[in-house]
Amino acid sequence: MGDMRSGNPALSERTFRAAAASVPFGETMTVNGTINRALILLLCALATAAWTWMQFFESRDPAVVAPYILGGAIGGMVVAFVTVFKQHWSPFTAPIYALLEGLFLGGISAMFELRFPGIAMESVALTFGVCLCMLIAYRTGLLRASQKFTVGVIAATGAIALLYLVTMLLGFFGVQVPAIYGSGPVGILFSLAVVVIASLNLILDFSFIEQGASQGAPKYMEWYGAFGLMVTLVWLYLEILRLLAKLRDRR
Repeated sequence: MGDMRSGNPALSERTFRAAAASVPFGETMTVNGTINRALILLLCALATAAWTWMQFFESRDPAVVAPYILGGAIGGMVVAFVTVFKQHWSPFTAPIYALLEGLFLGGISAMFELRFPGIAMESVALTFGVCLCMLIAYRTGLLRASQKFTVGVIAATGAIALLYLVTMLLGFFGVQVPAIYGSGPVGILFSLAVVVIASLNLILDFSFIEQGASQGAPKYMEWYGAFGLMVTLVWLYLEILRLLAKLRDRR
């Protein structure tokens, strides 16, 4: 496939190739092992998400869960960066990341749920539905991580990240960008485009997890691969949640 990289910064061919250089015989990464680790991370996130969800609905006060949302978001980001630079720590940092993201997701989801009943379950169902569809498309060869496909997804992902960063910085100075964040046609089309790009990142994640296993990456890279997949799923869920909220807001 050439020298390609995933749109997800946590997963790249260089990462797996470098890790494989020091692997003891017989202790290598497998696709099934990565899937098992991903399920563990999902359960970790679900546990803390359920806790913050219940905390919110017991009080119905955003201030009660605000510290958990903020702590989960910032803490998750810090642990994610640590995991990217210290892949061999991933058996420990990946579960911590999942637990922290669960705090964040549970609180955010509960607040959306209060305003739009049923939206959280719809978002979860759509997230896993999209993941399954992307996996089927990848396994059947309908979508493959070719050079052009990879470059396009990476470029689009980078553009979205830059746009979010710019709008966040503008927000600090009181400048708002209502067009893309509102529930008008532009905002809905923007969210739909972001959901599509996040979904396509799953193809790159599947591809590079498979490459890591085929290149004989060390066993701990199963946790790292699961962590990278978790990063994409969290992003996809949040974007689907935002898209559904915009659609509900138009009714």
